[in-house]
Amino acid sequence: MTSTDSAQRVFRPAELGTLVVVAWSGKHPDDDTDMPFLLAYPLGDGTAGHEGATEAALALLADTKLPVGGTLLDGTQTSTLPLTLLVEAGSAALTMPPNLNAQCEVPPEWFAAAKQRGYAYFIFATRPWPQAVPGQEITEEALAAFVGDTEMLTSSAHVLLPVRSLR
Repeated sequence: MTSTDSAQRVFRPAELGTLVVVAWSGKHPDDDTDMPFLLAYPLGDGTAGHEGATEAALALLADTKLPVGGTLLDGTQTSTLPLTLLVEAGSAALTMPPNLNAQCEVPPEWFAAAKQRGYAYFIFATRPWPQAVPGQEITEEALAAFVGDTEMLTSSAHVLLPVRSLR
């Protein structure tokens, strides 16, 4: 993909379809403390199917200037981050332009890790995950397989996303 390809994409919410967000925590390899992770992914149920959902996700990330390809953007070091994460009362709410909002429940250990660190490791997957639909449990094995897939990781945006709360 060239930068010209990115510039030519237009974000169409109907093509993205359903955007799902899930939260989990896991041990950070450097300090063995919990790291809060947040994953957003399309189901691939948009008007243009799986390929259209991927193209729409790539267009959205290009529009918001979030790097794709495994490069970690440290959102804790910038005040111009185009997305926000609000954590309150056991849930996380993610907001991205243009008026894209998603919410999920977070487990207590995720909430504690996010509060301690002040940020979450956010992954926006451009690859659809139609098997992980809202309302159905995602097994640890299925999550590990999806999140551990090299192709998925290298086609995603990765951001250390500051956690905000109501005061």
